[in-house]
Amino acid sequence: MTTSEFDATRPPEPPGRRRRFGKLARPRKRTPGGRTDGSAEMLMVPEAQFTSYYGKPVVKAPPWGHEVAAYLFLGGVAGGSGLLALGAQLTGRELLRRNARLGAIAAVSLGGVALVRDLGRPERFYNMLRTFKLTSPMSVGSWILTAYSGGAGITAVNEVDRLVGERLPLGPLRPVLRAVEGPAGWEAALFAGPLAAYTAVLLSDTANPTWNAAHKDLPFVFVSSASLAASGLAMVTTPVRETGPARALAVMGVAGDVAAMKYMEGRMDPVAAEPLHHGHPGELLKWAERLAIAGGVGAVVLGRSRVGSALSGLALLGASALTRFGVFEAGIESAKDPRYTIEPQRRRLAERQAAGVTDDSITTAR
Repeated sequence: MTTSEFDATRPPEPPGRRRRFGKLARPRKRTPGGRTDGSAEMLMVPEAQFTSYYGKPVVKAPPWGHEVAAYLFLGGVAGGSGLLALGAQLTGRELLRRNARLGAIAAVSLGGVALVRDLGRPERFYNMLRTFKLTSPMSVGSWILTAYSGGAGITAVNEVDRLVGERLPLGPLRPVLRAVEGPAGWEAALFAGPLAAYTAVLLSDTANPTWNAAHKDLPFVFVSSASLAASGLAMVTTPVRETGPARALAVMGVAGDVAAMKYMEGRMDPVAAEPLHHGHPGELLKWAERLAIAGGVGAVVLGRSRVGSALSGLALLGASALTRFGVFEAGIESAKDPRYTIEPQRRRLAERQAAGVTDDSITTAR
């Protein structure tokens, strides 16, 4: 036995009590038969309570501000408007085509400003274009945004030039812009869908509990939300005689948005889906659903009235914005509470073990 100079200051232990394998042993109670039942033993270590390391979050919340949420919304507006502009181009609706094209370039420009503001320095966006990495949603998304902006920019310049009576100082460049206007509209439409959906992949390709749990269905929610935004903007800015395609897109977008959101929530882990229903994110998403339904009904019932069409369009725009902001804030909230990370992990582990999967890096044999 080793001794220490501090042994003299250590309080004596009560007689008959000793530590044994992490437990505080007591004399066992004897039953009438002379046997001990072990009921007198008391654990030295209390029952484990659910917590994380020093109470810190298990997953670090992304350092993103509302600029990113605004970029998510504006990317949807731009993507949906690009598709709507191509439809107007093919059907000869000049006002709808012009307004959709101008709305697309305005949205993608404001979205780029929001993205650069979040990055901190403009050259960081340029640095993302120095490589192309298929496994990185940020890298692929940067190229999608750049390609879409090129086509949308060409069509927008043509529309502005016609709007001001061909007074832009384009010189010999004007015939070239007119010649490539049609292909540029197709090129913008080609990248419109990926632009509306890639931000969902960007969010879900993280360790954030709520975003990651929604990775299978979040792109469908974002595409439907983009349809709401684009159709709503067209209904606000365009006379009702040319908004027929926008109203049809609005109805399909509302049905897709509500159905995709419900389906996504049903397939998510119930714990990881909680932030979508509670607190401020839950309120945003409840109002998003209400505004989407109101806008869709208005597009059908009031779509041929200029005032009714504009009010319905505003409701659709609001629904799309609240959907993006609600999903964004729900993910931020889920990263702050360790429960949203640990409980789904435990459930997945139990399911794999129950299925007999015991030979991989996640599960181990019991």
